[in-house]
Amino acid sequence: MTHVPPGLDDILASATASAMPVVEDTASTKLRHHFQAVANMNRVFAIRPGEKVVLLTDPRLDRRVVDAVSGIAASRGARVREFMAPTTQLTDCPPEAKALVEDADFVMGTWYASVNAPLFVKLRREKGQRWVKITYFRNLDLLDTPQGRFPPELVGEITRANAALFPRGKSFDMTFSDPRGSDVTIHFTPEMVSNMLDNNRWRGSTIAEEPGCYVHYLPAHGPNIYDREAFKRVPGAVADMEGILYPQWAVGFPKPFAEKIGIEWKNTEVVKVHGKSRDADILREMIMGAKLTELGCGHNPKAPRFTAYPAGSNSAGALHWGVNYTKPSNYLRRMIPHWEEPHLHQDLATFDTTVKLDNVTLIDNGFLMALQSPNVVDMASRYGDPVELLESFVE
Repeated sequence: MTHVPPGLDDILASATASAMPVVEDTASTKLRHHFQAVANMNRVFAIRPGEKVVLLTDPRLDRRVVDAVSGIAASRGARVREFMAPTTQLTDCPPEAKALVEDADFVMGTWYASVNAPLFVKLRREKGQRWVKITYFRNLDLLDTPQGRFPPELVGEITRANAALFPRGKSFDMTFSDPRGSDVTIHFTPEMVSNMLDNNRWRGSTIAEEPGCYVHYLPAHGPNIYDREAFKRVPGAVADMEGILYPQWAVGFPKPFAEKIGIEWKNTEVVKVHGKSRDADILREMIMGAKLTELGCGHNPKAPRFTAYPAGSNSAGALHWGVNYTKPSNYLRRMIPHWEEPHLHQDLATFDTTVKLDNVTLIDNGFLMALQSPNVVDMASRYGDPVELLESFVE
């Protein structure tokens, strides 16, 4: 009888066919990873002996997170008080929380208002109050993820390498393109660059130890490559910006956009939404007249690549275009009523954008060029294989 050689169908039908290692980690590996993440958390929450710590929380936060931070504070002889608001969607500090926050040295917050409420900004600038925002740490189990154990100091080095690519002392154009045909330009002045980059986040501060700092934990949400800090948050000041963006996804939409929906901009305002699909109609009703308030860039290569919720992907090189509008979106109120952001906000996600600063490439088809900086590669080599750490994305 003629022997029949095995073919592709035979390989695919085999129950034991494999060319890849087992995905499931052993118990000892999981334990090692867990304590690596715990050590990271302890460094980020740089609470000092005798400090007054305030936790601004909400009912949907995993209470184990509160207990974990309270335990860190207790180990250092710090006093903890908590103010629970009914929602994270606050856009300002409630009057009844004002005295408590003013008395704090260190604040952990879940509220949307954490970043730009006038009182909170003033306390960081004038009192040196230190803040940790935990939009991306609402469940203690996130410690047991690749992004949870990624070194926060390495995120800081990636951020500094990214900042070094921005031209200083001259005007330039930040341009955006992608395979769908997006074509957007933001015109930068030297003053805009200085206002944005001369702060602790762009200096790569991922540990809450610098006076006046505002850091994210988990350390994934890098500083925005454009936001209102470019104008020191002066009301009404906006960038010279024009063009059309074809986003791939947006928060509150169950699936990425099947249609090529175009968002047309003029001076950071959405002036037209192109498209005929139901998704385009929803976006048109939602964001017409909205203003771009932040252009967020992920800086952690181990953050999930295609996760748009709750506020855009934090994977290195992925972008979220954050816009604010004046009328709450009923669509978002129906689809994601308990969203961590207010329903006056939307994050449009792109995962494959090329961003240039004149002739300098900041992001190449969704790959953050700072990941190849010699300083970044050198630091990554202290923690493991730099290629695996920096270029093996979690999809």
